[in-house]
Amino acid sequence: MDRQTEISGHLEGIFHSDRFGPFSGPFSAKVEAGKIAFVSESHHQPVYIPSIRFIAEKSSLFSLANVTIGNQFHWERKEDQIFQGDLILQLRPEETICAINEISPEDYLSSVVSSEMNTDAPFEFLKAHAILSRSWLLSALHQKRKRTDLLIQSGKIKTDEIIRWYDREDHDLYDVCADDHCQRYQGISKTAADKASEAVHETCGRVLTFQDEICDARYSKCCGGLTENFDTAWNDKQFHYLTTVSDAPVPHQPIRSEQEASKWIHSPPEAYCRVTDQHLLERILPGFDRETKDFFRWKVEYSRKELEEILRQKSGFDFGTLVEIVPLQRGPSGRISHLRIVGLKKSMVVGKELEIRRWLSPSHLYSSAFIVKSETNQFIFHGAGWGHGVGLCQIGAAVMATQGFLAEKILKHYFRGVEIEKIY
Repeated sequence: MDRQTEISGHLEGIFHSDRFGPFSGPFSAKVEAGKIAFVSESHHQPVYIPSIRFIAEKSSLFSLANVTIGNQFHWERKEDQIFQGDLILQLRPEETICAINEISPEDYLSSVVSSEMNTDAPFEFLKAHAILSRSWLLSALHQKRKRTDLLIQSGKIKTDEIIRWYDREDHDLYDVCADDHCQRYQGISKTAADKASEAVHETCGRVLTFQDEICDARYSKCCGGLTENFDTAWNDKQFHYLTTVSDAPVPHQPIRSEQEASKWIHSPPEAYCRVTDQHLLERILPGFDRETKDFFRWKVEYSRKELEEILRQKSGFDFGTLVEIVPLQRGPSGRISHLRIVGLKKSMVVGKELEIRRWLSPSHLYSSAFIVKSETNQFIFHGAGWGHGVGLCQIGAAVMATQGFLAEKILKHYFRGVEIEKIY
């Protein structure tokens, strides 16, 4: 939980801190007079501190109330969550609070696997996800250590062009965030079945490597039949193992033109992630993900005035009467990386894929693999897939596991040319 004005929770078991000694019970913290005002059952008067660390004794847990999940996405909501490990409350210069959970990588991964997917999913898929998520984590930590300024160039802004992407540029006080921007990490509430922990344990220390480096392994919910190249979603960099593959037992040709994009998006191609069996989706997806329907191929309609207002609110620009929406550059899965929006008052180019999705929806479009049909007073979007589409397709990979594919085969299908190595 970052940039909060107030945080509340409960320490279950025994925690230690320099300020309080052995401590447990409910607490609250808010910003007052430039410091954290910490209140608990045993400290009714606020204790004013810039930061505090609670170190957990074995088997101690803590809970946090009203944690936001799906931040800025269409499934956004708040949950109370339970965690293991230590809790740190840190004051930010702008007088907000950051709550940080310090935990071992393997315990972190058990939560990630059970937060990203349903632990009733096939065990080989859970093992594949454990290796995938460990690779992403260790690559992220390695890249962070190599940076001296802890910042990543995240786009370019001109008067008629905004090209922006979102990676790890904001994570200054902590290694990774707990939401879809990095990997879902929703504590231990969803690990009751313990299959996720077993998958992490069985794959302990195993990562994807390419040319002796740990892979920056990416993944999304549903690619729509073809996975995407890295540079469509993020900076203009090529990774051999993050290039388009067919999410199917048969090859699909990459999208190369607007005509091919229209044909692809209007078609129902054979694909592992083309799932209509609700029982299978219940086995694979967490409950809140199952609220997202028709993710393989989808349709969104706006009136002209409705879309003009969405653009004003999301972009901060007044385009006036909206004239047309023109794809300028697509990746091989059909996802748009550069889009021109033309209005009578203003014309702009926007990218990359997530920024496009945010500008064209009150929350965000499922993906940027879409075509637009404009009528007199209406814009109709037909689209494919859910997420950026780079790397592993979670639904496709889970379906592969139901068909008998082992974890290694699944990973090597999506990440071409990689090896799986045990590094600890």
